[in-house]
Amino acid sequence: MDREIEESIFTPDDIMQLAVGFQRSRILLTAYELGIFTALADGAKKSAEIAADLGADARATDRLMNALCVMGLLEKHGGLFSNTPSAAELLVDGKPGYMAGLMHTVHLWDTWSTLTDAVRTGGSVVMGPVNERGDKWLDAFIAAMHYRGMRQADAIVSLLDLDDVDRVLDVGGGSGAFSIAFVRAKEGLRATVFDLPNVIPLTMKYLEVEGYGGSINTAAGDYHTDDLGTDYDMVLFSAIIHSNSREENRVLVKNAANALNPGGRVVISDFIVDEDRAGPPRAVFFALNMLVATRGGDTYTESEIRDIMGKAGLTGITRKDTDFGSSLMIGTKEE
Repeated sequence: MDREIEESIFTPDDIMQLAVGFQRSRILLTAYELGIFTALADGAKKSAEIAADLGADARATDRLMNALCVMGLLEKHGGLFSNTPSAAELLVDGKPGYMAGLMHTVHLWDTWSTLTDAVRTGGSVVMGPVNERGDKWLDAFIAAMHYRGMRQADAIVSLLDLDDVDRVLDVGGGSGAFSIAFVRAKEGLRATVFDLPNVIPLTMKYLEVEGYGGSINTAAGDYHTDDLGTDYDMVLFSAIIHSNSREENRVLVKNAANALNPGGRVVISDFIVDEDRAGPPRAVFFALNMLVATRGGDTYTESEIRDIMGKAGLTGITRKDTDFGSSLMIGTKEE
């Protein structure tokens, strides 16, 4: 919520609507998880048919599908259910606009349900390191990052001056969406995705699907413990620093600076929270997302990021805001 909403007067009904807002979210996520929209891809069906297709209870499936009609995601005529145009476009597996990343949101439901305990203890009470969360979680997470990245990366990379950039290291690059954007932005540019050993096979799969399997390099390692290499003109951290504590980020950005050629730049792309930490909304809420999902992650203020970059020896630090609620912090290694 923005500050105008926070300062308004709430009625009991307003408070109740906030309190029960989870119901619509859970209805959508359960339908997505079960595959109801995909089961309706070929046309209208009775709820009992869908239940049989999905191996679910007939009465329960019917009640869920009626709720989806109330929400405007399904239509019902003569006892037959069908997808609305929006659901057919966005929620049917295999369609170009399919929101594959929503399965990661299904998993977020589990972590956000522990918010009370996370606030009591000061960190996640359920999540271990990324490479220990299982293939199902990892597949959904990388799919979500790819969905976001392929819709944002070209525009974000266009904000960067690539005139003197020939080699880019994409740290924690996941599916390679940002590396693809770099390669598209400048002919001859070489990009390398650095990520965990169990992520790199997924990276290679996405690169092949997008047609960049032979033009983008990969490097397996743990950015907390492994060397990042050398001779890079730019190191990108896209949606990375929020997963780490401030001290972890100090070490990480210092290592990135060491991987740069003189005059090279470190680019941090992330949500930046206001200095008083009361806005903007996405950054404030995302701080809680990191609280329930990590041991020390957070959203950071501009001054905190400047301090981290400055202590890494980077100078000329600038900020550029994107159209996606995130910002770029850019620092240069002295020549």
